[in-house]
Amino acid sequence: MNTTRTRPAWIKWLLLAALVLVIALGIARAMNKRKAQTEAASAAAVAMQKASVFELSPRDVVSVQALDLEQTVGVSGSLKALQTAAIKARVAGELQGLTKREGESVRAGEVVARIDSTEAQARVRQAGQQAQAAQAQVAIARRTQDNNQSLVKQGFISATALDTSSANLAAAEANHQAALAALDIARKALGDTTLRSPLSGQVSARLVQNGERVGVDARVLEVVDLSGFELEAALAPADAMAVTTGQKATLTVEGLAQPVEATVARINPSVQAGSRSVLVYLRVPAMAGMRQGLFAQGQIVTGRITAPAVPLSAVRNDKPAPYIQVLQDGKIAHVPVALGRQGQLDGEPMLVIDGVALAPAGTQVLRVQAGLIREGTAVNLAAPAAAAAAAASAPARATATN
Repeated sequence: MNTTRTRPAWIKWLLLAALVLVIALGIARAMNKRKAQTEAASAAAVAMQKASVFELSPRDVVSVQALDLEQTVGVSGSLKALQTAAIKARVAGELQGLTKREGESVRAGEVVARIDSTEAQARVRQAGQQAQAAQAQVAIARRTQDNNQSLVKQGFISATALDTSSANLAAAEANHQAALAALDIARKALGDTTLRSPLSGQVSARLVQNGERVGVDARVLEVVDLSGFELEAALAPADAMAVTTGQKATLTVEGLAQPVEATVARINPSVQAGSRSVLVYLRVPAMAGMRQGLFAQGQIVTGRITAPAVPLSAVRNDKPAPYIQVLQDGKIAHVPVALGRQGQLDGEPMLVIDGVALAPAGTQVLRVQAGLIREGTAVNLAAPAAAAAAAASAPARATATN
């Protein structure tokens, strides 16, 4: 008779626990090995970073220097012609004789179109006939007045009858004057059927066509005089405080290769309700190729100062606050700066750093081509910087903006 012996249950659990322990020990050894490798690599990287010294060439740095700066205020806006006109229909009717189109020139007083004058001419004739009738009534009333004066002297009529004839004469004369005024109005309406250009310039828009019936004040043509332009620029109140009439400005107009010199002509005495800005108007001389509506931007020169400045390209913005990289005691230091007044030196934008806690003139600042270098990193200039600092300390001229 065969009998089956059963293995105790605790032996199975013991074997399972041993297996789990072996697996856990293997995982722990692998993690410790990886951690040790990572720590070794990090330590090696840190050691390499500390041991490495960046090599900089003199072209990678620039010295802080005091510059003779022109203070300017930036302006921008669209050019507007000094004189523009909208030729409108002053009477209702059918438009006739309109030949001008966009881009064609017109002279001041030139007839550009007409409104059908048939009705206006009839009103003139009607008013003329009414004036003649009123004049005839005046003549009758005057003869009656003269006769009554003779009769009163002879005692045939009373003074009351003479007063009545005098009143009739005054009424007739008044009616005659009213008829003459109505005739003038009719003639004015007839003259309004002829549309003339109020200024010399070019047609910028043709809004209706021949044969259309237009109403009173309907726009027919728009004329622009390109002999003078104006730029309307909105400035912040703080910037507008430094702007006065007569100051010069240099503008860059889209489409024009050369800059344009302008002058501050007027300053609006009121602040705009919505934007809280101050409107400044610059007089811009006409140049070949200049058109109304072209965008222009530039600077108004408001004064001069002398202040230390560095290239604007040297300012970095990868931190919450902008900063520049400075070479101090052979190491890199990050010095915060404020983006305020700016300028140009030989075409390169410059930033005024007046008030920044930097060493005296001659402090080396890294240019943009040097790239981002970790703060505290040791650096070495490939060539002595004394010659470069001496050359940079020479007086320079620049243009600064607020």
